[in-house]
Amino acid sequence: MSLIPATILTGFLGSGKTTLLKRVLGEAHGQKIAVIENEFGEENIDSDILVSDTKEQIIQMSNGCICCTIREDLRSTLQLLAAKKRKGMLDFDRVVIETTGLADPGPVAQTFFMDDEIAETYLLDSILTLVDAKHGQKQLDDRQEARRQVGFADQIFISKTDLVSREEADDLVHRLKHMNPRAPHKAVHFGEVKIDEVFDLRGFNLNAKLDIDPDFLKEEADDHHDHHDHDHEHGEHCDHPHHHHHDDDVKSFVYRAQRPLDPAKLEDFLGAVVNIYGPRMLRYKGVLDLKGTDRKVIFQGVHQLMGSDLGPKWADGEQRQSKMVFIGIDLPKDILIQGLEQCLI
Repeated sequence: MSLIPATILTGFLGSGKTTLLKRVLGEAHGQKIAVIENEFGEENIDSDILVSDTKEQIIQMSNGCICCTIREDLRSTLQLLAAKKRKGMLDFDRVVIETTGLADPGPVAQTFFMDDEIAETYLLDSILTLVDAKHGQKQLDDRQEARRQVGFADQIFISKTDLVSREEADDLVHRLKHMNPRAPHKAVHFGEVKIDEVFDLRGFNLNAKLDIDPDFLKEEADDHHDHHDHDHEHGEHCDHPHHHHHDDDVKSFVYRAQRPLDPAKLEDFLGAVVNIYGPRMLRYKGVLDLKGTDRKVIFQGVHQLMGSDLGPKWADGEQRQSKMVFIGIDLPKDILIQGLEQCLI
């Protein structure tokens, strides 16, 4: 049985997760989806979809989708669904986990790496984060959970842009890019999203055959967003006067190197970093040039969990280089950069 793709849908209260989910469930895409709701006393998917007072945890919907609410931990729910699928009792192609508005997606994502049985059955495809354009700035100001959700995202959808001015929407996008430069973001209207923008994004894959993001190593104009001197660049000619008010604790930075890295030193250093800063490290990802292999090494992680894989060969004439993106809460950029420099050959 091939791996069952899983998508984590996160976002703040009122950002439109349920609208997006209903849209995805209702669309005639011929896919059978199992929806798992992380239910902590918050609103369920509207009761016109779910019969919430049944004892049974799993409810089959008219279009063949399945919904279940988690009353115990996610792991056992995923195992239960997989077992029922194997026995032919349930038929579904993929899983969507809707977290509550206040949830940290980290532990949900970690479930897919920590448990062998889950890892052998499911493939974590991506984390989607919804941000409400009207209330997003305030939520990001007030709630660290909202900032964490942005830091974790592989794809950001911005809802309710019709309720704010163009300038306010641009401000929000600029801020989100600062916090997480590796997630594409897109304005959505009433949850109207094409299915291929939601599923099979491969945001999380460590699968070399899918060579993550071939553009990852390109120099981006956006890379300057990641330098800490960014805010000093705002002169009076700057058309973004408001940005430097937001000194968010969730930040990202990019590290690049043109010389190869020593694999043993790098492993020791990253191991130490993850031990100390793991809880504050939301996502990190890299394509590395390691001494001793003619293939790219792809690595990524969530919190304390890190994985790496051999990618495709460096092409003839391709400049070998390393690039890493770190997204986290108040990460000590100088220490990280200094440590990585010491791992260079």
